[in-house]
Amino acid sequence: MKVLYFAWLRERLNRASDEVSPPPEVVTLADLVAWLRARDEALDLAMANPAIFKLSRDARIVSWDTPIDGASEVAILPPMTGG
Repeated sequence: MKVLYFAWLRERLNRASDEVSPPPEVVTLADLVAWLRARDEALDLAMANPAIFKLSRDARIVSWDTPIDGASEVAILPPMTGG
């Protein structure tokens, strides 16, 4: 599964994506984010307030409790400002 990072999150991590194979106990997007944060200190720090982020599963914005089963791509979308 590919995990995409956008906007300032991508800049802070210094990468646009990761290719991951989560373990079987990672069932929902919330589980996936928790698992990713536990493995990556930079991501954990950048997502200190996870409630501000939107998640996308296969190019569709979905809730954090959405199952990851069958997903090919997940995106983590930080809040954006215009101007």
